[in-house]
Amino acid sequence: MMDADVPRTPARRRRDAAATRQAILDAAVAAFTRHGYDGVGVREIAQSAGVTAMLINRYFGSKEQLFAEAVDVAFAPRTVIAGTGDALAGETARALAARTAPEADELGPFLLMLRSAANPSAAEIMRDAIARHAGRHLGEELSGDAAGVRAELMLALQAGVWLLRSVLATTALRDAPQEELAAHMEPLFRRLTDPQ
Repeated sequence: MMDADVPRTPARRRRDAAATRQAILDAAVAAFTRHGYDGVGVREIAQSAGVTAMLINRYFGSKEQLFAEAVDVAFAPRTVIAGTGDALAGETARALAARTAPEADELGPFLLMLRSAANPSAAEIMRDAIARHAGRHLGEELSGDAAGVRAELMLALQAGVWLLRSVLATTALRDAPQEELAAHMEPLFRRLTDPQ
């Protein structure tokens, strides 16, 4: 039995480097998506993650490297490109129509891209991430002449539809029924996915 007058050593919180790193990345993805690369600093991200700015620098080295890893995390999941082979054009058109509908959740990767693109270093990081993720998937699916150009045109069409329908909410695209919008987009995507 312990003597009541003997001071106790406070229990030390167990360090979990992986959980801390993940908390920082989650906070960074959220912050960069909301404010863009230039609109947020390491201190704000640290505060949101419950750590110090020094700890972020220890884990990631710099804001730019933190941004690069946050972009990689944000761009890795397939948010709009769907299907493979002959189904790629149709499934992507339907996914884009659904994901840009007025009631749909925000497309974080697109917002992160839009809000950070003005910074040349951030733009380069995002170009690399697009090539590694969506670009790689489309590169595996598309063949024939100018496959790279056609893949990037497909990405550009997706970004344009998202910008006009979700961000600017232009009347015709915002109000278009999902099925009708998908039916208009599918032939465009099919033209880009089918080799000539």
